[in-house]
Amino acid sequence: MIMRSFKLALLPAAVFCMVFGTGLKAQTLDEARTFTKNEQYDKAEVLFQQLIKNEPTNSKIFFHYGENALLNYFADTISNSLNIAMKEAADIFDKGVAANAADPLNHIGLAKVALYNGQNARAEELRLKAKGLLPPYKKVTKIKDPKGYAYALAKIAESYIRFEQVDTSKALPFVRQALSIDPRNSEVYIIAGDIYDLVNDGSKAIKNYNLAQDWDLKSPAANMKIGSIYVKGRNLTAAIPYYEQAIALDQNYAPAYRELGQLYSMAGRFNDSKKYFEKYLELTQGNIPAKIRYVNALFYAKEYDEVIKNVEEIFAVDQSRTYMNRIAGYSAYEEGNFELAKQYMDKLFANLEADRIIKKDYIYYARILARKNQNYSKLMIDVDNDADELSKLQARYVTLKSPAKEQAKASIDALQARVEAGRTQVKKAEAEFAKAFEAYDKAIRFNEEEDLNLMYEKGTIQYGAHMYAEAASTWSQLLEKGRDSENDFLQVGRAFYQDKAFDKADQAFNKMIAKYPDNLQGYLWLANIASAKDPDSELGLAKPRFQMLLNKAAADSVKNVKEIYDALRYLGYEALQNKRYDEAKAYYNRMMNLSPEYRIRAHSSLSTMYMTMGDYPKAIEENNRILAIEPGNDGAKSAIQYIAQLQKSAQPKAHPNEITGVISDSNGDPIPGASVRVKDTAAEAWTNARGEYKFVMPEASETLVISAKGYKSIEIPVSKRRTYNATLDK
Repeated sequence: MIMRSFKLALLPAAVFCMVFGTGLKAQTLDEARTFTKNEQYDKAEVLFQQLIKNEPTNSKIFFHYGENALLNYFADTISNSLNIAMKEAADIFDKGVAANAADPLNHIGLAKVALYNGQNARAEELRLKAKGLLPPYKKVTKIKDPKGYAYALAKIAESYIRFEQVDTSKALPFVRQALSIDPRNSEVYIIAGDIYDLVNDGSKAIKNYNLAQDWDLKSPAANMKIGSIYVKGRNLTAAIPYYEQAIALDQNYAPAYRELGQLYSMAGRFNDSKKYFEKYLELTQGNIPAKIRYVNALFYAKEYDEVIKNVEEIFAVDQSRTYMNRIAGYSAYEEGNFELAKQYMDKLFANLEADRIIKKDYIYYARILARKNQNYSKLMIDVDNDADELSKLQARYVTLKSPAKEQAKASIDALQARVEAGRTQVKKAEAEFAKAFEAYDKAIRFNEEEDLNLMYEKGTIQYGAHMYAEAASTWSQLLEKGRDSENDFLQVGRAFYQDKAFDKADQAFNKMIAKYPDNLQGYLWLANIASAKDPDSELGLAKPRFQMLLNKAAADSVKNVKEIYDALRYLGYEALQNKRYDEAKAYYNRMMNLSPEYRIRAHSSLSTMYMTMGDYPKAIEENNRILAIEPGNDGAKSAIQYIAQLQKSAQPKAHPNEITGVISDSNGDPIPGASVRVKDTAAEAWTNARGEYKFVMPEASETLVISAKGYKSIEIPVSKRRTYNATLDK
C-alpha cells in the first residue's frame, strides 16, 4: 500500500518519461512522421493506424496521427471542410487521451482543435490541463527527458496559432521556457521561427530557423522555411538557394520541390515550375493527396486550364474524390467558362455531404449563375422587340395579297420561332437566377453570421439584371442592419425608382436627406421622383423640388454645377411646356453661364423653345451658334435640316389629330430613331436626332406603342392630349 502511494505521487514524472521515452520502435514512428513531413498524408495515415494496432496504449502515436490529420486539412483548404477535419482530428486526440489521460500531448492537440473551432476558453482550459500534467518547472533538472519536456511546451506555444494569426504574448513565454530547458532542440526553434514569421518579424524568424539548422544539420525543413520567408517578401531570387540547400540535404524532400515549383510559377517560368512539380509528384509516388497539393498550387498560380486537366486525371483514377469538383468549378469560373463551372458545381452539390459544403461553394455558385446569365436584361429587350415586330407583321399580314402574303408568312414564322426560343431562354435564365440568389442567401447566413458585403453583392446582381424590386428589397436590409451610408441610401432609392415604386423611393430619399442634409443627390432624386409621378407637369409636383435643389446647390456653383444644370434643365422645360417663354429663356441663359461644358446644351434648349414658339429663324440662329462652337455637331446640323422641312411643309392650322412629343432615356437625353406607332395600325413616326416626333393619328386611336433598339417598349393610352412625351428604360 505504501509502495502504491509512492508510485501515485511520482505519476506525472513517470508517465512523462514513458510518453517521451523510446519505448516505441523509434525508426517506425520516425517513418510515419517522415511521411507527414513529406506531405504523404495518406501513407502516414496507413502507417499510424498500423502502429496503433500494434501498440494501442501508446498515446504518442495518437498525437502525431492527429497532427497528420490537421496538416492534411491545411494542405488543401480548398477541397477539405474545416468542420470535418477538426472532428476527425479531435476523434484521434480523444482516443489518445483515452489511451493515456496523463499524456499532455493529446490535450494540446485538442486545444488546437478548440482554437480552430473558435472555442478560445475551451482551448485555454486544455492548455492548462496539459501544463498541469508536466512536472513542476522548478524540478526540471530532475526530468529524464528534457527534450520531450521542451517539445511539449513548444507545442503548447504552437496551439496559440489560428490560421495566420498568433497571440505572441501567450505563445512566446512557452517557447522561452522550452529553450531554457533544452537549448539544442531543433523542433522548438522551428516553432519559434513559425511564430515570428506569422507576425512578420522576418529577422527573428530566420534567426530561429538558422538555430534549428545548427542543431539538426541533416534536416531540410529550416532552409525551406527561410526560403518561404523570402518568397513571402516577393524576393524570389533570394529564396532559391535556400530551397536548393534543402534539396541538397535531402534529395527526397518533396516539399522543397513543390515550393520551387510554386516559386517559378509566380515568376512566370512555367517550364521550370512544371519540372519541379513533376519531381514533387515523382517523390510522392503520384499519390492523390500530392496531386491535389499540385492542383492547389496551380490554382493559386492562376493556371486554371491545368487545374481542370489535372482534376480530370484524378477522377480517372479515383472517382470518390468528388470534392475536387470544387476547385475545377472555381477554375472554370475564373476562365470564364460558366457553363462548365456550373456542371462541376452541380456535381459537387449533388454528391458531397451537406456538412462538407463550405461558404465559398455557395459564393462561387451564385457568381457562376449570375455571370452565365449576364445578358439577361438584353435578352429581355430583344425578346420584347421581336414580339413587338411580330405583332406589327401579323397586323399587316391580313392586308396583304399573294405573293407578298406568302413572303410575310415566312417572316412571321421565323420571327415567331425566334420569340419562342427567346422566351425559353428567359425562363431558363430566371430559374438560374433564382438558384443564384438562393446560394447567395446561404452564403450570407453561413454559420449564422450575416455577411453584409455579400448581401450588397447580391443586390448589385439583381439591379444589373433589372430586377429592381428585388434589389431594393435586398439593399433595404442593409439599411435595417445599420449599414446606412449615403451610397447605401442612394442605391435603395434608385432601385425603387427604377421599379417605379415612387412612394417607396420617396421614403428612402427623405430618410437620406434627414441623415445627410448636405448631400444634393437626395434632393435631386426627390425632384426626379416628383417628375416621374407627374410627367406632364399637370400637378406641379416637381417644380418646387427642383427649385429647392437649385437653392441648395447655389451655395457652391462650382462644386455643384451638375446639380444646378439638372435643376435648370427641368425648370426651363416645365416653363416651356406651360408656354412661359420668358421664364424658360431666363433658365436657359442661366444654364449657358454655368460653364463652357453646358453652353451647347443651353443653345439647344433655346432652339427647342423657339421651335415650339414657331420662331424658326431664331431656332436656326441658336443652332448656328452651336456650330460656331463645335463645327461638326451633328445634332445642330440635323436640327437645321428638320426646321427647314417644317418651314417648307408648314400649314396655317395643324390637323386636329396631329400629335407631337419628345422621347428620351432615363437620364433625360433624347433617343433618335425611336418608333412611335398607333397600336394595331400602320400609323408610325420616328424621332429625329433631338428625340422629337410629329404625325397625324387615325381616328379612334386608343394606344401608342413607343420603342427603340436597346430599350424596353412601352404603351401609352391615347387621351385628349396632343403632346405625348415618354421615357424609355434599358
